[in-house]
Amino acid sequence: MDRLPLVGAPAGQRLMSIHLAGGGWPFDDDGAVFRPFLDEATERATAAGRLDGPRLAIVLVRDGDGPEKFVELSTVFGTLGKIDPIAVLAPEGAPIDDALLEDLDGLVVWGGLVPAYRESLKESFATIRAIVESGVPYFGMSAGAAVVSDGALIGGWKIGEVQVCPVEASQEIEQVTIAEGIGLIDTAIDVHAAQWGTVARLIAATEASVVDGGLAIDEHTALIVGDGGLRVVGSGSVWTVARDSGTVRVSTIGVG
Repeated sequence: MDRLPLVGAPAGQRLMSIHLAGGGWPFDDDGAVFRPFLDEATERATAAGRLDGPRLAIVLVRDGDGPEKFVELSTVFGTLGKIDPIAVLAPEGAPIDDALLEDLDGLVVWGGLVPAYRESLKESFATIRAIVESGVPYFGMSAGAAVVSDGALIGGWKIGEVQVCPVEASQEIEQVTIAEGIGLIDTAIDVHAAQWGTVARLIAATEASVVDGGLAIDEHTALIVGDGGLRVVGSGSVWTVARDSGTVRVSTIGVG
């Protein structure tokens, strides 16, 4: 895969990155997956003269445990550096509050049920694109990574009558499904790649022309998409899947 088209920053402004993590919590490797994002957010906060650390909006679409999860994430992120966290919470089926996505140094969209995140975020897609276009770094964890594409792979375990991945990875959808995503990149993203067997889903979806190829990201691993190209951090791999002369070609991008 030669490139992942990425929204650009305004003229004269440094482009911040999109960080896509395949899952895995709590973190390992001393927070290697999160540090590049937090470094970028801190750089932006410092340039703005903020003394309390970067303002991070943490988006959680969860039923019941959103406040507790926000406290947990804020505490753990705080072990990696000073932050000013902002809770953007919504139960499944409800939209997030756009008004909370203002004057940010970083945007975190966490994990959970991918279709639920897409539903709660869909009215804010344009707002999120504008935030990233302004130079704010984006961190997507699991569901937050899966929804960034123009066409997001939101789940499913069958194509027609053929099983293509474990039922447990279905995201409560039977047929492999593509739906409108945020639109930060134009390549389909799957997550929990090696751990949940979703590489097979992406391969089958590519072979069946459900998608035109894509990337599957392991847990405890992040793909960083920025103006310097692609970079992988963490302890796993990013699997690239593409059509090649009538077949499907699979390769990996390792750390570095």
